[in-house]
Amino acid sequence: MFGNIGGWEILIIIFLILIFFGAKKIPELAQGLGKGIKEFRKAAKDIQDDISLDEKKIEDKNK
Repeated sequence: MFGNIGGWEILIIIFLILIFFGAKKIPELAQGLGKGIKEFRKAAKDIQDDISLDEKKIEDKNK
């Protein structure tokens, strides 16, 4: 879907973001986005660890 996006489209998107949020707000938005992604990755890792631990418990119980 987004594979055909070109240079002009990216420039237009960046220009619209600058108009809507202003140059001073963009670093704050990027920082908030980064924190959100970091928390999401941590939660996903915690879930994977819990699943792995449960799988090990089940395997040990079946032996």
